Amino acid sequence: MKIIDGGVCAAKGFTASGVHCGIRKNRTKRDLALIYSEKKASVACVYTTNLVKGAPIAVTKKNVADGFAQAVICNSGNANTCNANGVEVAEKMSDLIADALNIDTNDVVVASTGVIGQPLDVTPIADGIPALVKALGNNSEEAAEGIMTTDTRLKQIAVSFDIDGVECKIGGIAKGSGMIHPNMATMLVFITTDCAIAPNMLQKALSTDIKSTFNMVSVDGDTSTNDMVTVLANGMAGNNEITEDGEAFNAFMKALNTVTVYLCRCIAGDGEGATKLLECKVTGAKSDAIAKTVAKSVICSSLTKAAMFGADANWGRVLCAIGYSGADVDVTKIDVSFTSAKGTIEVCKNGAGVDFSEEIAKEILLENEIGINVALNDGEFSSTAWGCDLTYEYVKINGDYRT
Repeated sequence: MKIIDGGVCAAKGFTASGVHCGIRKNRTKRDLALIYSEKKASVACVYTTNLVKGAPIAVTKKNVADGFAQAVICNSGNANTCNANGVEVAEKMSDLIADALNIDTNDVVVASTGVIGQPLDVTPIADGIPALVKALGNNSEEAAEGIMTTDTRLKQIAVSFDIDGVECKIGGIAKGSGMIHPNMATMLVFITTDCAIAPNMLQKALSTDIKSTFNMVSVDGDTSTNDMVTVLANGMAGNNEITEDGEAFNAFMKALNTVTVYLCRCIAGDGEGATKLLECKVTGAKSDAIAKTVAKSVICSSLTKAAMFGADANWGRVLCAIGYSGADVDVTKIDVSFTSAKGTIEVCKNGAGVDFSEEIAKEILLENEIGINVALNDGEFSSTAWGCDLTYEYVKINGDYRT
C-alpha cells in the first residue's frame, strides 16, 4: 500500500468539481461540490446521532436505501437544518443534479454544511449546476474546497492497495473544523474507491472503522446536526467482488483505515482556532471500551486543551480527566508522558508526579503536534483519540459565527 495523488479522483471512474454558485457572499470561496462515478457504485453511509438532523440526511437515507449511488452533491455556507422546507430543497438538489448527469435521483447523496436555521434558496444551486457538471474532471481539490466552512486548509488523501493481485485505489476528502464531537462519524467525509465490494460488506467496513477513527475525534464537544461519512465503491478496478470476510476484506479494511486515520488527524489539527494537534494514546486498559473512554475524556478536557495551548505540562489535568471519565481504572497504576518532535518526557508514574524539567517539557509542548501517552498498566487493550488545543481564537470565531 502506498500514498498516491488524486484524492477522490484517484480511483478509476471518479471525477469531481467545485464551483462558487452564490450561497456564500465571498466569491473567492467555492460553495458547491460534486463527485461523480461513471458506473453505479455500492454505497455505505453513517450519520450524526444528534436528534436534530439536517434535511439532506433524511433525503440521503432514502436515496441510498438500496445500497447504491452514483453521485454526491454538497453545498457549504448553509446547513439546510431546521428549515420548514428543508427536505423539499434537498430533494430538489438531488433532482437537479440527477437530471444534469442523466442518472436516477435515487442514486444521489445530498449533503449540506454551514449555518443552522437559515433558509436555503435552491436558486443559486440550480444556476450553478451547469458549471459544476461542466467542470467535472480530476478536480478533487476543487471539490474539497467546495465543502469547507471554517476550515483553514484542504483535507484529502488517496492510497493504492492490492486485492488478490489487482491494484485498487481509495481516496477521500473531508471538511471539519468546529462543532466536532461525533458519535458515529464526523463532519462531512466523502470516500471513493474502485474496489469491487458488495454494499453490505462496504457498510460493515465503514461501521467497524469509525469506532476507532471518526468516533475518536473531538474539537469542542459539540455533535453537529449534519455529520455524514459516505463511501462509494464502483468496482472498476476489476477485482473479484468482496462478498464475505477474509483476506480481501481485511486488505480493504486496512486501506480504508489508512484514509480515515489521516483525515481524522487533519480534522483535529485544523480545529477552529487550533495551533496544535493533540493525540492521546492509551495503553494497558482492561477492555477496549475503557481504553476508548479514557482517550476521549483526555482529548475532550477543556483544561487539558488549554494547558497544551500554553505549553504547560500540567499533567494533573490529564489525571483529572481520567478520573471523571467513568472508566474502571486503578489510578495508582497510571503513567503519563508528553511527546513531540522534540522528545518525550515522563511527568507521572503510578498516579503520582515525578521530577522533570519544566524547561524541557515546555520545549516539547511548543511543537504543533503533541502526544499525550497514558499507560493504565492494567490490561492489554489500547486506543487513540485526536483533538486540538483550546485557544482565544476559538471563542472569537464562534462569538460571531452567524453574523
